[in-house]
Amino acid sequence: MNVLIIGSGGREHAIAWKLSQSKKLTKLYSAPGNPGMAKLGPTAAIDISDHDAVVKFAVDKNIGLVVVGPEDPLAAGLVDSLEAAGIKAFGPSKDAARLEADKDFSKKMMRANSIPTAEFHTFENFEDAKDYIATRDAGLVVKASGLAKGKGVYVCDEPSEAINAAEEIMENKIFGDAGSKIVVEEKLSGPEVSILALVDGRNIYVLETSQDHKPIGEGDTGPNTGGMGAYSPADIVDEKLMDRIIGEILVPTVNGMNMAGAPFRGVLYAGLMLTKVGPKVLEYNVRMGDPETQPILMRLKTDLLEVMLAVCEGRLEDVNLQWDKRPAVCVVISSGGYPGEYEKGKKITGISRAEAMEDVKVFQAGTKIQDGELLTAGGRVLGVTALGENIEAAREKAYAAAGQIDFEGAYFRTDIAMKALK
Repeated sequence: MNVLIIGSGGREHAIAWKLSQSKKLTKLYSAPGNPGMAKLGPTAAIDISDHDAVVKFAVDKNIGLVVVGPEDPLAAGLVDSLEAAGIKAFGPSKDAARLEADKDFSKKMMRANSIPTAEFHTFENFEDAKDYIATRDAGLVVKASGLAKGKGVYVCDEPSEAINAAEEIMENKIFGDAGSKIVVEEKLSGPEVSILALVDGRNIYVLETSQDHKPIGEGDTGPNTGGMGAYSPADIVDEKLMDRIIGEILVPTVNGMNMAGAPFRGVLYAGLMLTKVGPKVLEYNVRMGDPETQPILMRLKTDLLEVMLAVCEGRLEDVNLQWDKRPAVCVVISSGGYPGEYEKGKKITGISRAEAMEDVKVFQAGTKIQDGELLTAGGRVLGVTALGENIEAAREKAYAAAGQIDFEGAYFRTDIAMKALK
């Protein structure tokens, strides 16, 4: 079977790497892809926002499955366009993708289905938001309702900070139209965990647990990013807690989307906070997380193509995933200045040295080839991922590999997965 992957980030490189191991795979295409993905199969310079062009390419290349990685094409309905043309596509429909693309819709769905989450209010103009925030006397979280590349969330200790955040989003339009509406929530406290589950519209299959590190700075300080690293498994979730997460959050979410006339198929990502009264949903994503995908897929032993086809065909009950019991750690190397302004075009060296280490894989994200050289082309550049006998060993290996890689301004946190050791 020929497969097309939509996207160009570290998540998509990890998916491509795992799909390339399938015995069912004939040829692997990616659009637009990246230099790492190009080593696994042809890349295509298609505008992925042009659904007609994507459909035409899929037909011309006899594509049996399209895997849509990023949130933007999912929210724009690329899966709907492909399925209308009779092409199997892994990912949710446009209506189901609202779980991530519209935080107001998401919060109201949770409220309607008694899914535990932070108390919230939605605002469509700054003055109303400001008046409400001024009445509060505790920390708040301010979110752009639309898609903001994982950066549209402000965690504020004081109401004054929340007013500034609302002004930045709504008045200064730092996230464009994504901030035309905001959600203001109570600030929750507790450890965070990422739960990813395969969903075929009816059945739910929870993947191995993982934990992301969003802030740019050591000790989870500084502005949020798309993710600076992750590890799997997150041992903070035991069997009893997982049963509660499935019963109180995942099942009602899938049922709620069915009742809303938007059955969910694909990967449902629930970002949770484990509060003193139990797990609560911080956010949903409607695709695999980046960088959680990297350590999770490093541990997956089962044929990913067979799994994705089972989801698309509504037969998830046929799947029995096998996992490497060893933990995996992913360390993201970013451009200096990210998530603010940063320079591009810096020469990258050392990837081959890093990948020469046993059980290490370097997934490319913000890279490009120019004049035969590999250069930086984004904020998050590489995801250095390693397996180890335990979390400590996986950490040491990932950091040893990251130390082999160099480019001007390269930055990475040195405390990824330290939470697991504590």
